[in-house]
Amino acid sequence: MYSGFIDGSIVAIALFIIGIYGLIARRNIIKSIMSFAIIQAAIILFFLNINLPENPLPPIGDATPMADPFPQALMITAIVIGVAVTAVGLTMFISLYHHYGTTNWKKVVNKRREED
Repeated sequence: MYSGFIDGSIVAIALFIIGIYGLIARRNIIKSIMSFAIIQAAIILFFLNINLPENPLPPIGDATPMADPFPQALMITAIVIGVAVTAVGLTMFISLYHHYGTTNWKKVVNKRREED
């Protein structure tokens, strides 16, 4: 079995850093929503790799090094909630775009200040 440096935890941490960079460095609303989705995928990947035994078997029958089904069930729930949050965020973005006509966070804030 390959026991190299790159595993699921390292990939999850790299994805998390990429998502945080996307939130900090970009002013585009769609890119911010995509960054949140990347962060969510990184967290799910990280949780699925915690305490993963060597050569895990499905939790069916008398398998000694079996994978724990509880984190998998929680992450399926997290995926569903993440998809719903992304859909609501995109819906709010569409409404915001139709009202202010821009995808830039700072321009929306400036236009909103002008309205007040």
